[in-house]
Amino acid sequence: MPLLEYFWYRLRPVHLVLIPLSVLFGTFAALRRAAYRLGWLHSEHVGIPVIVVGNITVGGTGKTPLVLWLIDLLRKSGYHPGIVTRGYSGSERLQQVSSDADPRDTGDEPLLLARRANAPVFAGRKRAAAALQLLRAHPECDVIVSDDGLQHYALARDIELAVVDGERRFGNGWLLPAGPLREAVGRLKSVHAIVVNGEAELDVVTAPRYRMRVCGTVFRNVGNPQEQARAAQFINRPLHAVAAIGNPARFFSSLESLGLQFRRHPFPDHFAFGADDLVFAGDETVLMTEKDAVKCTAFAKASWWYLPVEAEVDPALGQLILTKLRLRHGRQAA
Repeated sequence: MPLLEYFWYRLRPVHLVLIPLSVLFGTFAALRRAAYRLGWLHSEHVGIPVIVVGNITVGGTGKTPLVLWLIDLLRKSGYHPGIVTRGYSGSERLQQVSSDADPRDTGDEPLLLARRANAPVFAGRKRAAAALQLLRAHPECDVIVSDDGLQHYALARDIELAVVDGERRFGNGWLLPAGPLREAVGRLKSVHAIVVNGEAELDVVTAPRYRMRVCGTVFRNVGNPQEQARAAQFINRPLHAVAAIGNPARFFSSLESLGLQFRRHPFPDHFAFGADDLVFAGDETVLMTEKDAVKCTAFAKASWWYLPVEAEVDPALGQLILTKLRLRHGRQAA
């Protein structure tokens, strides 16, 4: 865990220095959002509905599984969705991401989305430009999902979904750098829905809330994804669990819930793995997340496996989204 993140979930004497910086950060964030709301800064309307999936904290909350669930919902409802996102651990230049792209060029999350979503994915730091380029390349798209774009106000949006980690919630409640918050908790009052990943209650917010659970039980081989294995096949083996995600503890807990015992190897979020980074395991079994697996395919050993996960979401959230799309744009899905 990075040093700052260690302090984000508790209060220590160092916060006497960090809290004034958080106040400045919060003031800037509030002024920036107000500038977009008042029209002093321009928000680009791309001509079709935009659904933003994001959060107000730094680190993983479960946005990617929710994006994949949302794409599946839209497609089954007759829409032709596309995805815009920002590259991490790779190039942030505007580009279409194909399923066979090099993760060093695209980043891990865009490549994972391209492989799983069965929808066009465009990555770039400027999401409005990415959305316009997506529509030029794929004019059949009639709705765009923006991954991790809650604070990217340059792209106008019709629906905002905020994902909250039910375990870590809002940390110590302070904004960066004293805490993990990108925006104040009050920002959640203005989103259309809060999606809670986990079972915890959020007593501090009153916006509509929906439950989500991320689960997976069948492992796939990193080098040969067609090969599958159940957790029972790994019991009594020496195991190493690797996670370079925002909340590695969540992945480790999911493995424990499957009855597995292993050595934990957390890495920084979006860590760009090379073959030498996993030499500690030798030929022993390595278990990893799907987001990490896309970065390890080229040099994977036969003993490396990843755990794909799916989001199980309250069906009422899907009804809410489809209703808002119809009300805002006056059309049924094709």
